Formats: sequence, C-alpha cells, structure tokens
Amino acid sequence: MLKSSNALSPRRTRRGASSAGAPRALLAALVVAAATPAVALGQQIAAAPAGGIRYVSGADPSASLKIARGPAAGQKGEWRLPALDYANSRYSELDRINRDNVSQLQVVGTASTGIAKGHEGQPLVVGSTMYVVTPFPNYLIAYDIAKPGFPMKWKFEPHPDPIAVGKACCDVVNRGASYSDGLIVYNTLDANVVAVREDGSLAWSTRVGNVASGETLTMAPLIANGVVITGNSGAELGVRGWVKGLDLKTGRVLWTGYNSGPDKETLMDGASFHPFYQKDQGKDLGVSSWSPDQWQLGGGTVWGWISYDPTENLIYYGTGNPGVWNADQRPGENKWSISIIARNPQTGEARWAYQIVPHDAWDYDEIMENVLVDMPWQGRMRKLLVHPGRTGFVFVLDRVTGELLSAEKFYPQANWASGYDLKTGYPNIDPAKRTHEGQTTYDICPSSTGAKEVFPSAVSPRTGLMYIPAHDFCMQYKGMQANYIEGTPYLGADVLMRPGAGDNRGTLVAWDIANQKIAWRIEEHWPILSGVLTTASDLVFYGVTDGWFKAADATNGKVLWQFKTGSGIIANPITFSGPEGRQFVAVYAGIGGWVGANVFASISADDPTAALGTTGAAADLKKVTAPGDTLYVFALPDKH
Repeated sequence: MLKSSNALSPRRTRRGASSAGAPRALLAALVVAAATPAVALGQQIAAAPAGGIRYVSGADPSASLKIARGPAAGQKGEWRLPALDYANSRYSELDRINRDNVSQLQVVGTASTGIAKGHEGQPLVVGSTMYVVTPFPNYLIAYDIAKPGFPMKWKFEPHPDPIAVGKACCDVVNRGASYSDGLIVYNTLDANVVAVREDGSLAWSTRVGNVASGETLTMAPLIANGVVITGNSGAELGVRGWVKGLDLKTGRVLWTGYNSGPDKETLMDGASFHPFYQKDQGKDLGVSSWSPDQWQLGGGTVWGWISYDPTENLIYYGTGNPGVWNADQRPGENKWSISIIARNPQTGEARWAYQIVPHDAWDYDEIMENVLVDMPWQGRMRKLLVHPGRTGFVFVLDRVTGELLSAEKFYPQANWASGYDLKTGYPNIDPAKRTHEGQTTYDICPSSTGAKEVFPSAVSPRTGLMYIPAHDFCMQYKGMQANYIEGTPYLGADVLMRPGAGDNRGTLVAWDIANQKIAWRIEEHWPILSGVLTTASDLVFYGVTDGWFKAADATNGKVLWQFKTGSGIIANPITFSGPEGRQFVAVYAGIGGWVGANVFASISADDPTAALGTTGAAADLKKVTAPGDTLYVFALPDKH
C-alpha cells in the first residue's frame, strides 16, 4: 500500500539510447495487470462486436449518448492514450472514488520533474507503470505503481536541440504520449517523434520538421491502427501546417497532408473527398482562397488533439490560425485554417473538411478536441463529432458527412458572431468586430485565447453532459503590416486583453449536448486552463490556475473536494487502478503556457501587451501562484 507523502521520488536513472539503431531490450518490463473494478450502477457496457469495439452508455443505451471503446484503450484502470480512448471522451469507468467518499481523498505520492515550466498533458498508465513526459528537454520518466512509494524505474533523455526553446510560441510545453504494442510514442520540441520501449531503450526516432524555420512539436501523437498521427506547431512564425502518418514499427513517414496548398499536397484530390458545404467545395481551394503565395506561410498548424473512429477508419483534427494575424494581409477564406478535417489514417486521404471560421481575423485556432459520440439526434441515432471551440460555440457535426447540425454558444458573451447558418455553414459575423490593419477594434469577446483553450473537455454517457473548461477574456486588436523572415515571429497584430465583465475569469461549463444549452456552471475567480476528467461515479475533476484541484458532482456542479497544489494547474487529470484495484487520481501542477507564462520572471506585469497580449488579463497570477514541476497522486485512505 502507498503510505509515503513523498512517494514517487527517483531512485535510479538510466539514460536512453540516442540513435534509431539502439539494441532491443534484454529484459521485459514487469507488468502487473490492474484489477478490474465493478461497473457503476446504472451504467451499461455493450458486448464487444467483431474488432473488439464496445460501447459505454447510460442506463438506457437506446436513448443515451454512447462512447466507443476498443482494445487500444487497454484494460479498465489503465490510461494508454492521451484522452483514454479514441473518442477523446476522458470518461473513466472507475467508480471506487465516488460522491460519498471523495471528500476523503488525500495525497499518496508526489514527484518533481525538476523542470519549472508549463506542465500540460497527462501521464499514461500501462499495466504497473506510469509514464510521464516533461516539458523541454522532454524526458520520459517511468514509475512503478506496483511498489510502495512508486519508485522510478528509468528515465529516457532524448536530448532535443536547444534551438527549439527560442522557436516555441508559448512556452516549452508537451501534451503527452500514446502507447501501443510495447512502445511509448511522443514528440520532442525540436520536431522529432520518438518511440521508446517499455525498458527505456529507444526503438526509433524520426525528424518530421525543420526547427530552424520555426517548426516545433507540442501535441500528443495518436496511434491509430498501427499509424502514428502527429502535427506541427509554429503558425506564429509563418510555418505551413500539416499532419503526418508514421509507421509505428519503424518510424517511417507514410504520408503528409498539408493544411494549405494545392489539392495534391493537402491530399484532397481523391475521389472520396466530399465536403458537405458548397463553400468548402472546389479545386485547389488551399491556393485560390489566399493571396498569391501566402498559403506557403499559411499556418493552420495542428497542435491539439486527434480523434479516431475505427468503424469509419477516419481520424479527425482541427487546424490553427492562418498566418499572418493581420487579416488584411491575406485576403480570401484562407483554407484550410480554422477547420475540422477527416482523413484516412493509413493514406492521409481526406474524406471531408469544414472550415469553421473563413478569413480568421482574431486568432481563433480550432485545434480543440473533437469528441466522438453516438446518440439520438432529432429523432434518429447519429454518429456525432462534438467540438467546443475557441470561438465560444459548441459545434455538433455528423462525423460521417461533415454536416454542421448545431452551433450554439457555451460562452454567451461571444460577440464576434451572433450564430451560424446551418444551411451554408457560414458564421454570422458582426462587421463591427472584424479586425483590420491600422485600426483598433475594441471589446471583442472572446480574446485570442478563446472562450476555451487547448485544454480538453470531458463527456459523460451517464449525464449526457460535456464539461468544458472555459475562461473569460476580451480584447482590443489592431492589425499591423508584417514581413516574413524565416524562423522569426510573424504576427502582424497588436493585441491587448482584459478580463471579461464580472469577477470570474474561469468557468466550468456543463453543456447539455442533446438540448444544446448550458445545464450548470461552476464559476472561478481565476481562469480554468486545465483539462477535465469524468468518472462512472458521477464525479468531474478539474484544476484552476491558482493551484486548486477540485472534484464536483457531475450532475449539478456542487464542489465536493479540493486540494491546494504548489503551482497553477494547466494539465489534464487522469484516474487509474493500482494493486488490489485501488483507484488513484493524478495531475501535474506546473503553471506555464500562453496565459500561465505571466508567472515567469521574464514577463513584466507592467506591460499589458506582454505574453502576446495576455498580461492585460492575467498579470495578477504572479500574486497567487508560481512556477512548479510536481506530479500529484491522490487516493482514498487504505481502508477504502
């Protein structure tokens, strides 16, 4: 049993190999299967059909939201993928920690990574081992959860190129790893993808980008049917966005799909590519929707989350802002920035694309999570994709066709657009809020940080609710002429942000998907920039930038437990089972990232335009929190 409040302290370090030709492991890692807890009352688990896919649903499977869950998610009690499953649900079937006993949660282990930078992402748990990926220099650390104190098993050091630190837009964060077939796969900041064996030795390493030109990698790759899917960061440096598929066994790049440029390069030239809306149909729109050659600096990077539907054999992802931020410098709809795209993971061939914001003028990246659910919609069961956007809207699409079925505000203050035309797919933009070169547009809500950031939502099949971590910043925005110099910032805007109206800069929004409205909210004084976790015992976990980690009743939002960590939380909580089926909850506390960078000594609280404009809204974070580097693990006392 875990008894040490200083648990997880490193005991030994083994350095990983640094070349693709590293020898295979001589000893296999010890794997202790986690005990399988009972299914929560009222929860239904459908029998697994061919292919091993089963569906997790509410009490009435015919009338409730369903989440597909397959072998890639591992055993109950493991956490093998960034969001637990391909659906990006962040919903755990564990229920030993429940509404009656969650108030007794206590710290049973901590570990310091030694890197006081932004800790985004989440650990993985495979068998008896927890895997932690750190911010730059991107160590991979393995801990043995089957032993008292969770001792360190090994640490892999990839030695990324330090030039990447100066190229990263918004801190040197990393959003985690994926596990499959004995390999832990993750990205390093200097645009490499690495695969590490369970004994800590390097299986392969593949360079997929040019860090000198501004390409970095911060997102968590997803492994779909033997293919590693990854995307780049760097739109603020004029990088051209892409996704790539790599062979899991060898690391060989199988395909590259760009998010701007001719159809041949965007892989939108196949017979199966059928966008639903006329606005997204036509030849070489990735070129013709830009001013000449601007598409080559077009942004549209992929630094968020990827989903996968194995029944349709499609991956889904969102793209980031177009380059440059000055919209007048790039007339046209600027495809395929600010879009959701569906592709075949084996070939990269696009099936459909939907551009959420044509000709973006606010930096409204839509790299957010696309949560895949099956549920009744307007009288019939449909395969849906639910996307809570930076724009302040929750988008519901048919994930087979790309049709927009709903777009309603989870952030009522959003004023850049009044709504969406479901017949055309276009937003109804307020012309007074569109930004232009040489003039300042005031009181735009939300700000460029969005009504929510990259930090992911969770969904519960028991409640039918999506839990969205939101924040309330507004801004003034002035477009400016920008010149491109490779590898340097390419912004073209002067942005000043401020808190929205009222005293609450953070809100956990419980969104009723079926009824397209807010069910309840938890308001916080400080921004919520963490991910969310839900469980089969109707609990929802989230963190706040002032360092509080909280658990609430998923049915009504009543906060049932909270713990003050040593730093602001911008990470995503997970839950897992250890020996004897004991349930744990884990989260990093280490503030950083775009907004969180305001706590760093290098950011002046006296300059409201610092940190790409966020200081005007979050300078006072310095007064309540500080940089950190700690993994916290919680559990009920041993008697439970």
